[in-house]
Amino acid sequence: MRARIPFRCIGVAEAASILGEGKAVLLDVRDANSYAAGHVAGARNITFSGLSDIIGATPKSQPVLIYCYHGNASREYAQTLSDFGFAEVFSVDGGYEAWRAFESAGGSSARLDAALSAWLVGVGFPADGVNATAENGMTPLMKASQEGLADVVGGLIAAGAALDARNGDGNTALWLACVGNHRHIIDVLVDAGIAIDSPNDNGATSLMYAASAGRAEVVEKLLARGADPRLETQDGFSALDLASTIECLRLLRSATKREAASA
Repeated sequence: MRARIPFRCIGVAEAASILGEGKAVLLDVRDANSYAAGHVAGARNITFSGLSDIIGATPKSQPVLIYCYHGNASREYAQTLSDFGFAEVFSVDGGYEAWRAFESAGGSSARLDAALSAWLVGVGFPADGVNATAENGMTPLMKASQEGLADVVGGLIAAGAALDARNGDGNTALWLACVGNHRHIIDVLVDAGIAIDSPNDNGATSLMYAASAGRAEVVEKLLARGADPRLETQDGFSALDLASTIECLRLLRSATKREAASA
């Protein structure tokens, strides 16, 4: 029998620290009117029935912070997510009232500039939801990367967007930049510190995707930025094996030979 993963009850200061790392999903489980009247920056308002969306679209390894009014109802939500296998689930003691008092006493929730907030709202995220998630775990950074919006990508990163956040398929924003064929976004993300060889749930990297899609210019960019052509999927296929065009084959053969010579 699989061991149940317990959730933790934590104070607001620890919750704010976890949130500040830019990796956690933050859930507000109060009623919609209370949420509209005021909430913690980046929080997503859900009901208990809405937990299915979180369960289906959020990687089980991603931290989840939950707050309610005073810290009681959030424990029920946290227990449910723990039962579904989420490894890091936290119920915030004192709820929103404690968090609001914490911020009033000097805690922080950075405000976004108006343009970035307007973009977030326009694409269906909360105005302050830098690390909010949509269908299939899509984050604002993933969406902006797929659409090639360099200014938005830069703004989101500066505001604390999680570079290592993964969607429901285990892909990061770098993969989405490759899907959108946006080489300038690859540079922005890599310069910010994103893991260029991060594998998805099948062990595939962004380089493997680009090779299989025949996107030679993206393959060339990823290789130039340090992507490893020798890595393999769970089935044992490398980017070279997956290459679908002659140009991708040429680039990857050259890169593989260089790696072998320097090993």
